[in-house]
Amino acid sequence: MNKSQREVIFGPMRPPFLILTPACVLLGAATAVWSTNELNLFYLVLALVGAVATHISVNALNEYEDFKSGLDFKTEPTPFSGGSGTLPKNPEKARIALFTGLITFAIVVLTGVYFIYVWGFLILPLGVAGLIIVAVYTRWITKNAFLCLIAPGLGFGLLMVIGTDFVLTGSYSWTAFFASMVPFFLVSNLLLLNQFPDVTADKGVGRKHFPIAIGRKASAKIYCLFLAGAYVPIILGYLAGLLPLEAFLGLISIGLAIPTARGVVKYADDIPGLIPYMGRNVIINIATPVLLAVGLFISR
Repeated sequence: MNKSQREVIFGPMRPPFLILTPACVLLGAATAVWSTNELNLFYLVLALVGAVATHISVNALNEYEDFKSGLDFKTEPTPFSGGSGTLPKNPEKARIALFTGLITFAIVVLTGVYFIYVWGFLILPLGVAGLIIVAVYTRWITKNAFLCLIAPGLGFGLLMVIGTDFVLTGSYSWTAFFASMVPFFLVSNLLLLNQFPDVTADKGVGRKHFPIAIGRKASAKIYCLFLAGAYVPIILGYLAGLLPLEAFLGLISIGLAIPTARGVVKYADDIPGLIPYMGRNVIINIATPVLLAVGLFISR
């Protein structure tokens, strides 16, 4: 397989962004271990496979839809937004992205069916919600500012973290819920900030996220609110006795979050100036759930 073939196959998957998925699965595993002091490695691996397949599916289908709508030809990509750029360079290979999205979608379904067999239908609402988000994200969710804001957080936070905890324990827990709210706010913020450079292009194809609906300056205030919101569940979870004191390790990233928030507010309408803060935001998204997970693991 030469470099061009690898680019066509792996480009729409957006591999650099997939690291977020193991971080969220790790957090779900940590809440399960903290609650039960047990860990089924086989179930954990299956959960990770399903989660990564979900992420790849939504990425590949998004690449295909953005190519078909013409958005990829209007967007000026940054390191953190605008798609991979693979399909505009290889338009005759667009169906590969579609097949990638559909095949990984099928893997998600099969993984879900297996866990329904293991644990019963209690997990079904999570699975169905996740599949719906993947299937309709680009075509419909991106047309509604509120749904566009919360859908990524629902997928990576509530569904992925609580889902991992459930497949490892067979039940729902408030500990997993409080932990899941951390990536809920962070990942919603990640997509929100990544929309800042794409306002003009996205508007041209009918999208309506908050940077389009209310402008970047006002959206920067939402970013700050959600960033602060990511740390509140850790504190509340501890006060409620649902998280251990060691969970406060997740608060360490506040040291990076405060200057990042200031930078986002300052450079909201200055994309070149904003890009370094987009990079720091990625670090916050990965480091915070990992630190929280480490705190849960070492508390046992």
